[in-house]
Amino acid sequence: MDPECSQLLPALCAVLADPRQPMADDTCLEKLLDWFKTITEAGSSLLLLQENPCLVELLCHMLKPQDLSSRVLSFSLRLTGVFAAQEDCFQYLQQGELLPRLFGEAGPLGGAAWTAPTVRSGWIQGLRSLARHPSALHFLADCGAVDTIFSLQGDSSLFVASAAGQLLVHILGLSMQGPADGPPSLQAGDWPACAKKIVGHIEESLRSTATPQITQALNVLTTTFGHCHDPWTRVLWVRLSPLVAGLLEKDPVPAAHSLVDLLLSVARSPGLSSSSCGLWETLAQTLSRLSPTQAGPLALGILKLQDCPQALRAQAFAVLLQPLACVLKATAQAPGASGVLDGTVGDFATVDTLLPSKAACVGLLCRTLAHLELLLPLPQRPCPWPQAPLLGAAVTLLQLCQGSASPTSDTGHHLCALLLGCVRVQRAALDFLGTLSQGTGPPELVTEVFAVLLEYLRSPDSSPTVLKKAFQATFRWLLSSPKTPGCWDLDPQALLFLRELLPVLQKRLCSPCWEVRDSGLEFLTQMTGRWGGQAGFRHALLASEVPKLTEQLLRDPESYVRASAVAATGQLSSQGLCISPASPEHPGGQQSPLSELLHILSTDSEGFPRRAAMHVFTQWLRDSHADVVGDTEEFVAGVLQVASQDLDWEVRAQGLELALVFLEQTLGQPGSPCPYAVTPPVVAPACPLAQALQPLCRVRLFEFAFRALFDCDRPVAQKSCDLLLFLRAKMASSSSPQEARSSPDVASVEAALQRWQAGDQAQPLGDLEPEVVLAVLKSMDLEGLRGALAESSDHVEKSPQSLLQDMLATVGILGENEADCY
Repeated sequence: MDPECSQLLPALCAVLADPRQPMADDTCLEKLLDWFKTITEAGSSLLLLQENPCLVELLCHMLKPQDLSSRVLSFSLRLTGVFAAQEDCFQYLQQGELLPRLFGEAGPLGGAAWTAPTVRSGWIQGLRSLARHPSALHFLADCGAVDTIFSLQGDSSLFVASAAGQLLVHILGLSMQGPADGPPSLQAGDWPACAKKIVGHIEESLRSTATPQITQALNVLTTTFGHCHDPWTRVLWVRLSPLVAGLLEKDPVPAAHSLVDLLLSVARSPGLSSSSCGLWETLAQTLSRLSPTQAGPLALGILKLQDCPQALRAQAFAVLLQPLACVLKATAQAPGASGVLDGTVGDFATVDTLLPSKAACVGLLCRTLAHLELLLPLPQRPCPWPQAPLLGAAVTLLQLCQGSASPTSDTGHHLCALLLGCVRVQRAALDFLGTLSQGTGPPELVTEVFAVLLEYLRSPDSSPTVLKKAFQATFRWLLSSPKTPGCWDLDPQALLFLRELLPVLQKRLCSPCWEVRDSGLEFLTQMTGRWGGQAGFRHALLASEVPKLTEQLLRDPESYVRASAVAATGQLSSQGLCISPASPEHPGGQQSPLSELLHILSTDSEGFPRRAAMHVFTQWLRDSHADVVGDTEEFVAGVLQVASQDLDWEVRAQGLELALVFLEQTLGQPGSPCPYAVTPPVVAPACPLAQALQPLCRVRLFEFAFRALFDCDRPVAQKSCDLLLFLRAKMASSSSPQEARSSPDVASVEAALQRWQAGDQAQPLGDLEPEVVLAVLKSMDLEGLRGALAESSDHVEKSPQSLLQDMLATVGILGENEADCY
């Protein structure tokens, strides 16, 4: 410990021990504890206490009957555990009877402070810290702490209860590590006393008729098998598995959720051989005993296992498919219409008992769809995968929710009444339908998919969130539509669907709900980016009013919509799909997309549209957009001039991204990340570097970058620093001997930069010559600046000495004025 901190520590300990002194907040105490942890990890705890007796005095003071702050008492308990984690310091504290008096019955356990959850939590965390060596195990057994931990498993505070269970697992693992000369016996009867006591308590809890006690025991075992993989865990499971299996004989099965977690934890444990300890049989029995709602997570977990008997996988998949099989059976127009899923119903519960109420029906169906969606992309998913029946089930669910299904049975009518207008099921089914686009299906079923999607996009009853998911699913199905080899255009069926879709999109772009307009624009941007160069798509889009509406939405009252319209306009313009400014339909002549977006960047009052405009401009420059190639320097100069004055740091940061693209293009740096992209060959300039930098100087790129280097927002300054370092590296590899020896006068520029760094950025740098820029870059400590920017904002005041000073100063301030400034 630093001498300065040692001098401050006695005063701070006196403050902590004085109940009359108002104390700093919990954050300061946490930082103080972290500091002590760092010290003890690097050196001797015993030496620390001997050199700073005020720490022992503080801990002893906690034993006196007084009105102590619960936060300070909790801190002291945790601090004691940190010190006692080293065995020699543990023995030192034991000699003074400090540990038994703090953690035994004579300590906080028997006082009024124990009613505070903070104190109980501190007691547990203190024990967790000190339980690191054999001496601690004997102490825990002698002071009765284990019994207290048992009772805290049922604490009213969930944090305390959870910490108590984790502490039991920690003690069990520590006791089973055995002596230094070898591991403990695998015979349960020869286990250490602490381990026997904990396992006995677990057995007693599993035999209990009280569900909370069973839940506590199952949670401890789940954590044990999840964290401990030594051979003794197999002995533990063999001993306890009959009691766990006995829970399945009760009706209803108690603590079903915790039971599922335990069985999956055991199945994933590398220390157990599932085939030799009866786990597969227990899993199969559990699947058959739990309700469909309870069995779903277990079935999904089983199907995710790498090594699992095929019969168990089939049973788990049948359980997972059961709700959808029941839906198909209830709405089937003819026997056997549910196809492959028919076999999953078997002797399971009937539809009436499976879906007794709207809440049960909706919850079960949403969970089932979510489980199947998670399972679909996994390599260990069941094979063959019932793609067609699942497609039919998803379409049927959407029709039931929309009211367009025509069930012939009473059960089907009941389902229709339960699901009509249910947004939760609609969202889940659309997500699942979009995921199913990764596979194929019969043409007639794919036609039904497009029909139900179009129905949802047309329906006035579709909520904004449902419409958004319908747009997303539609795009995914259009992507997966059959294609001619070597051709990425839409197939005839998809083009026919597109012609029906565009009028719907037009209507949605005029919706009074801004979320709907926003979703429509996002969908348009995706489609244009994917098929904007294809003749069929271009013809259909230009024949519609969608481009005109997109241009109008640039002036939407909602900023999110304007931002999406900017992105859509950028894509449309890149593909040449924007309305021509001088077209006969618009004799007045409107602004070009470039002028429109520059106007938004300059005048829009919200940040989202301006950020979107900067992203579009950067992409246009990267892709050599027609409006940009005409006069690239004028374009870059105009955008950087506007971006430099923007109050939004993300706009300024995106301006630096645009500047980097222009710099790379100017200096001949290859920029396309795609190896298959067709780009014109770029030849590095053969002229001197100073001449190559002339375009960068003409667009005032360096003034923009230097101004950003001293930006008050750190991400902007970091990005500018990276850009200038990149340029300096390029300069070092490309400069000629004459340029290396030149020494232009840079005093005025450096003086201006110093004023900028001090916050006075009113005076511009003016026209910079390339030689001046090169000299300034050489003289700047960009590496040091990057290091300073990488440090946290409080690095100067983050030292332990500063922490102690702040805590003492805070106490002094509160002593004079106890008014709460908040």
